[in-house]
Amino acid sequence: MTTDSESRGDTGVAAEPRRSRRTRWFVGTAVALVVAGTVSVVVLTRVAGSSAGQAPAAPPPVQTTPVVKTDLSDQESADGTLGYGAERALAGRKPGTVTALPTVGAVIERGKSVYGVDARPVPLFYGSLPLYRDLVEGMEDGPDVKVVEENLRALGFGGFGKADEKFTSATASALKKWQKSLELPETGTLTPGDVVVEPGAIRVASVSAALGGQSGGDLMKVTGTDRAVTVELELAKQKLAKPGEKVKLTVSGGKPSTGTITSSEVEEDSGGGGEQPPGGSGEDPKVKVTIALDDQAAAGDLGAAPVEVLFTTGTRTGVLTVPVGALLALAEGGYAVEVAGGVDGGRRLLPVELGLFADGKVEVSGDGLREGIQVVTTS
Repeated sequence: MTTDSESRGDTGVAAEPRRSRRTRWFVGTAVALVVAGTVSVVVLTRVAGSSAGQAPAAPPPVQTTPVVKTDLSDQESADGTLGYGAERALAGRKPGTVTALPTVGAVIERGKSVYGVDARPVPLFYGSLPLYRDLVEGMEDGPDVKVVEENLRALGFGGFGKADEKFTSATASALKKWQKSLELPETGTLTPGDVVVEPGAIRVASVSAALGGQSGGDLMKVTGTDRAVTVELELAKQKLAKPGEKVKLTVSGGKPSTGTITSSEVEEDSGGGGEQPPGGSGEDPKVKVTIALDDQAAAGDLGAAPVEVLFTTGTRTGVLTVPVGALLALAEGGYAVEVAGGVDGGRRLLPVELGLFADGKVEVSGDGLREGIQVVTTS
């Protein structure tokens, strides 16, 4: 029989070593894990330290542009219409019955008949001065004589020498030959109503007279033969339209071209004349501007079309400019540009004063600013 002591002895002797071995294994495993963890931390720390020690990545490239010295013009846009310029009334000055009239759109050149009175033509002469008296041999000298001689010569009827203000027998002889060519009475004299005097060839815009009517008052409206642009401006903008000034034109979406202002006239309001009461329906006066095309080919074959007109409102010559996209607003107020490409390859802000804005550019000035230096821009 087994005794209690033997049972306890066997159990105690066998259990103790096993517990001891399990304890050592657990401790050893724990130490190994700690060491492994420590090694992992060290490795990770070194990797992080190595990354932190590297040089920072280079900034992405930026778009730059040079500071440019140029002329700058500010402009204001207006809508215009392509046509044949302003219409002007042509009045009949030769007494009698109207027997011939031109068709609308007809182009009449020097020497050709504008209209007819009593079955006789009334031809066109070129000149800036209308005839204002009867012209006969031996009359007092005057500029109207020169107008007649210039036209006779241009039509092939000379013999009086250089065109001047003297109406001589040679002038009368040339006049008779011209009259004969038109089957007119060969009087060698001329009255103000015998011809129509216009600056150049004319185009008939409309006809108001009727055959069989009396030749008096307005017979028709005419224009020049070259296409022109007309613009209506508010009276306050009249200063934009100075005759002789150049403008930029874009005809019906075509290529930009240029024109020259030939006239600028104030048109009265259309409210019936006189002052309008408060709240009246009268329109404010407008300024009608006529612009000659510097190149007729710029309008192609168009007879009428919308036109964008750019009037110059201000000009600066020989100023430093940058694109508007190069401006930076400073927190303390004002503006600066960012100068690129310094000695150390970095960038720095340079405060600037602003001037005229035009065509996406702006006039700038400031200490250290000079032509050719590169500035950062977004456009």
